[in-house]
Amino acid sequence: MSQLVTARIRSTAAKLGLPHLAESLNQHVERAEEGKLGYLDFLDLVLAEELAVRDDRRFRQGLRLSKLPHHKTLDDYDFSFQPELDPRKVKDLATLSFIEAKANAALLGPPGVGKTHLAVALAVAACRAGFSIYFTRLDDMVRQLKTAEAAGRLTSKLRSYLRPSVLVVDEVGYHPLERAEANMVFQVISKRYEKGSIILTSNKTFSEWGQVFGDEVLATAILDRLLHHCDVIAINGPSYRLKNRLAAIERETDVA
Repeated sequence: MSQLVTARIRSTAAKLGLPHLAESLNQHVERAEEGKLGYLDFLDLVLAEELAVRDDRRFRQGLRLSKLPHHKTLDDYDFSFQPELDPRKVKDLATLSFIEAKANAALLGPPGVGKTHLAVALAVAACRAGFSIYFTRLDDMVRQLKTAEAAGRLTSKLRSYLRPSVLVVDEVGYHPLERAEANMVFQVISKRYEKGSIILTSNKTFSEWGQVFGDEVLATAILDRLLHHCDVIAINGPSYRLKNRLAAIERETDVA
């Protein structure tokens, strides 16, 4: 391929927003010549690689905007440490069919059992599949909404929790809310109902949510919308964090 044609293709690729093709044209040509690819096979190779690069770029950008605390996957989760948790239930969620249906997922259990890990892992999988993600702890969301309300920007701030395909709400129940705060949470869940998915974690059973939200009627209204289309997974096992801490103490004792 002449340098003139190569330069023209690179220029055209850049104008079309195909930067990877512009950068890797020579490698593509070499691979095509080595493999004796026909025109259609060569075109298929170039477009497939450009799409893969674009998807990876979108995925990394989605993770950056998601505010996820980490990017752990289901492969990082030790199911053997939680024998009462059926891996098949989690893997069913990982098909993301509940997100396509704009349904919800709730992960319940005591502190340290890996609820946040699983919620994040599902969010990472959803992000890779092309869904937009946003992560927040419940207390942080309430604080942000109260600040926005005081500044007269509540409607605008609400949109930031309504816009993503998947909203991950972590640590529901760690601190009780005042009724006005609980009403803000109700607005988010109510407005997302059948329009976008929620993945939440909670250390409280649903029967205790009346105490969390400071009002049984309001808690019932929240649960009514949340649980109408929802997969619930309860994790009743030992704490990962306690396990790791005990292991560290044992190592320190052995050394001493």
